[in-house]
Amino acid sequence: MTATRLTAFPAAPSPTSTAHGRGRPCVITRRATFSASHLYRLPELDEAENTRRFGRCSLAPGHGHNYELTVAMGGPLDGDGMVLNLSDVKHAIRREVSDPLDFRFLNDVWPEFDLSRPEGRLPTTEALLLAIRERLAPHLPLVALRLHEQTNLWADVLCGPTIDPMEAFLSIRTHFAAAHRLARPELSQSENEAIYGKCARPHGHGHNYLLDVTVRGPIDARTGMVCDLAELQKLVADLVVEPFDHTFLNKDVEHFAGCVPTAENIALHIADLLSAPIAATGARLHKVRLQESPNNAAEVFAETPQLEMLPVALEALAAV
Repeated sequence: MTATRLTAFPAAPSPTSTAHGRGRPCVITRRATFSASHLYRLPELDEAENTRRFGRCSLAPGHGHNYELTVAMGGPLDGDGMVLNLSDVKHAIRREVSDPLDFRFLNDVWPEFDLSRPEGRLPTTEALLLAIRERLAPHLPLVALRLHEQTNLWADVLCGPTIDPMEAFLSIRTHFAAAHRLARPELSQSENEAIYGKCARPHGHGHNYLLDVTVRGPIDARTGMVCDLAELQKLVADLVVEPFDHTFLNKDVEHFAGCVPTAENIALHIADLLSAPIAATGARLHKVRLQESPNNAAEVFAETPQLEMLPVALEALAAV
């Protein structure tokens, strides 16, 4: 369990004016895991159309995942120095989520996924997370939820009276290997080394980049998807991974002939490449995160030029 200050709360009183932190705001997170299977197949579509739209996820009898759920909760500390008693949190998550879903076939578990009903939808990662939110919200002061289906696929939802109840964030992770040299052509080698250090050496150096792309939008009432996942993955592969992978960015990617390929500039360029194509899928590009090493990463929030647009509720999930 991790704890993070929720900066959207009112200013905290002086620590000396409270006992055991009473009244001071905080966000806590709790993880839970469960294993379940699901099948992407709509009864109103024929075999060929189900295969076209959902690929191998439409193959009966379905497939399974080891899901990891992160629940973020916020509020003022009580007289015992806690937002909530973690035993109560654990039992609520187990009762409402883990026990009903663990080792189950999701299509048959909850009425939201009953496709014989007009309002039924597929149990996608994002649709499942909305259903989990509905079950936990009466019992816990939810701030945000994250559900990992795989290490390279997860969804987030915000919680609160002002949010769109059907909106979700969907993130995919991929990777590429590339080399770059950090140097401004108008500067001398010594001047570049003064700015960029070893990264300015003439023959460059390489990284195994990890790329996270997050989109945002309302989930479809029937497919349960923010956007076509296969189409999103193809866009990222075609527009970023394929042209960037195993290249010397300064020489092989035209944009970086006149732009220093720092992690920040690479992330910005990726956001520029993806924004319009992703919008055409019906979703909005929310964020690009590029990690070039275990110690260095850059994030670009594509919906606004200001970093302050980060939804404060997702801060608690950022390091999870």
